[in-house]
Amino acid sequence: MKKVDKILSSLNLVFAKNLNKKIRYNKKGYYIHPNRKKREIFKVTVILPTYNAEKTLEKTLNSIVFQSLGFEHIEVLLIDDGSSDRTRHIILDYAKKYINMIPVFLKENSGTPAKPRNLGIELARGKYIIFIDADDWFDQNGIKVLYDLLEKTKDNYAVGKTIIIKDENITIAGEYASWKKRESINPFSIPRLFYHLGPTARMMNAEFLKNKNIKFPEMKFAEDKQFFIDVLINCDSISTSDEVIYYVNRNSENESLVSKTSPLEKFDANLKVVNYIKQKKLPVHIEKMVLNRFYEIDGITRLFDRPHFLKSNEKEKYYERFSQLIRTTEDLRYDFTENFFHDWHRVLVAFFKNNRFEDIVKIIDWSKNEHFKDYCIIDEKPFFTLPFASPHHIAKINVLVIHKETIKKDEEVFIRFNIYRNQEIDNISFAIRQRNNHLKEIEFPIQQLNNNLYEAVIQLNKLESLEDVPHAVFVKYNGYERATVKMNSRKIIHKNSKKFDFYVTVSDNLGLSVK
Repeated sequence: MKKVDKILSSLNLVFAKNLNKKIRYNKKGYYIHPNRKKREIFKVTVILPTYNAEKTLEKTLNSIVFQSLGFEHIEVLLIDDGSSDRTRHIILDYAKKYINMIPVFLKENSGTPAKPRNLGIELARGKYIIFIDADDWFDQNGIKVLYDLLEKTKDNYAVGKTIIIKDENITIAGEYASWKKRESINPFSIPRLFYHLGPTARMMNAEFLKNKNIKFPEMKFAEDKQFFIDVLINCDSISTSDEVIYYVNRNSENESLVSKTSPLEKFDANLKVVNYIKQKKLPVHIEKMVLNRFYEIDGITRLFDRPHFLKSNEKEKYYERFSQLIRTTEDLRYDFTENFFHDWHRVLVAFFKNNRFEDIVKIIDWSKNEHFKDYCIIDEKPFFTLPFASPHHIAKINVLVIHKETIKKDEEVFIRFNIYRNQEIDNISFAIRQRNNHLKEIEFPIQQLNNNLYEAVIQLNKLESLEDVPHAVFVKYNGYERATVKMNSRKIIHKNSKKFDFYVTVSDNLGLSVK
């Protein structure tokens, strides 16, 4: 099989070289197909950068062709970054079939998605712009949903739901942005606005991007973060949709540039964006929101709170990178940890500032490998019990849910639990979600019985509709955040031919198995 792949690769390289000989590039270093000669205005321009995408490209293109908006209203800029496989042949084949598919070929490989995307923005003739990668695909209604939303609100930016497909699992990316429909809201009213900044499921006004001269920086990583930060800080209002727009291909056979980039390379790119943001001198409340994404998520979660840190024999390189990040906080107008969403992250920062590197490893080991984390309740507030002496012996838990009892009565199940919290919460519900498909979820209302005691009433006929697979059970709050339910007893309920097993997971949480 390897020999066959090698032969095919060699043939593709020959085809690519022969094709390149026939192409005439302009002075700017790219070729643009004659399809673009006809002057037209489109509702939407899809910008699609490609590089050696022969295995996935056709599915991507077909998802655009069959859009419910009407393909005749869509311009597709297929910007190839020097592919050496059959990608350019596929692009030209589609251009023969569809005059609104415009091949654009770069003479030299740029090594970054930034250059093709920026060229796409420059060439776009659509009123709105949306991006897609060559291994992903749109939902059939995806483009129409965002187009209609922007036409209605006159906003410059809208975002919808992104679904990640990874082998047999379906998850939702950046759920905070797409859990409900919102029209013309202040972007900074969404607490985790800057936590998911990839190019997926986002549509923007093309004139807005061009007038503001918003471009992707030419970096191999984090270029999309900087771009969408520039977009969002220039928007007075944005809109969001709860409908599925975009599917991300993360199947095991699909390996992207991001997955090939080392954690330390990613960190170096993120550090450049931090310095870029700082020099803008944004209003404090906005700067806090933007930078917290880098200090907490990129600086702690993705640098330290991952298996690669614990496995590394070169931890000093991680500490040196984090030291560089800490130095960027020295001239801030506020304590950079005050916006952290997780209190134990503040403990890690304190350890670092006091050169307690062994304790950094210990707290990450606690985070990753302690399935059951001890907790305590102090003055009706929940805390983790950490394996350190005071003052670092506890850390706040945002929301803690502890199961009290499960009672079956007639055709209903009453689940009672205590909720302890260190923050204000609203939009509370009891959710049961299929573990391998986050789109399959049912919710039940919660009522407060007294003080910290709450109850969810579950109708058994609704449980019968669940598939015979494991389900996660949690309390959902603020519309999208989740708190697992601490559980220490099992309850099995039978209904007709179905068995509903409310079991205890390895982390001592409530789970549901349906058989």
